[in-house]
Amino acid sequence: MKKYQTEIKWGLIFGLMSLLWMVLERVAGLHGPYIEQHAIYTNFVAIPAIAIYVLGLLEKRKKYYGGSMSYGQGFKAGLFITLVVTLLTPLTMWLTLNVITPDFLDNAAAYAVASGNMEEQAAKEYFSKRNYMIQSIVGAPIMGILTAAIVALFTRKK
Repeated sequence: MKKYQTEIKWGLIFGLMSLLWMVLERVAGLHGPYIEQHAIYTNFVAIPAIAIYVLGLLEKRKKYYGGSMSYGQGFKAGLFITLVVTLLTPLTMWLTLNVITPDFLDNAAAYAVASGNMEEQAAKEYFSKRNYMIQSIVGAPIMGILTAAIVALFTRKK
C-alpha cells in the first residue's frame, strides 16, 4: 500500500473537498433560496477537482518517480485516485444528503416542478436519495477516468 500512498492521500483530500464544497453550496443558499442558480454554480467544483488531480500527479511524479513520469504512469496514478474517490462516494453522498443538506433533494424537486421542468412524480423519482447515490457512484469513475486521462497528458515529464 505504500506504493499508492500518494493516490490514497489525494483521494481522501478529494473526498474532503467534496464535503466542503457541499457546505459552501448550502451556506451560499444554492440548496434553498437560490436553488435556481445551483445548476450553474455547482459546475465550478471542477476547478478544485482538477487541481487535486494535478497536485496528486505532480506529487507522484516528484516523490515516487524521481521527477519523470510517463503518460501511462500518470494515468495509472490518476486511476488509483479515482478508485479511492469512487470508494468514498457512498459515504460522502450519505453525509451530504443526510447531514450537510438534508432538504436539498426536496427543494430541488419542488423547484423542478414549480419551474415547469418536470412533473411532480418524475421530480420525486429523479431527486431521490437512491437515484442521487446511483448517479454519484456511476459518475465518480467516469469523471475520474476522464480527468486522469487529461491531467496525465499535462503532468508527464521525461
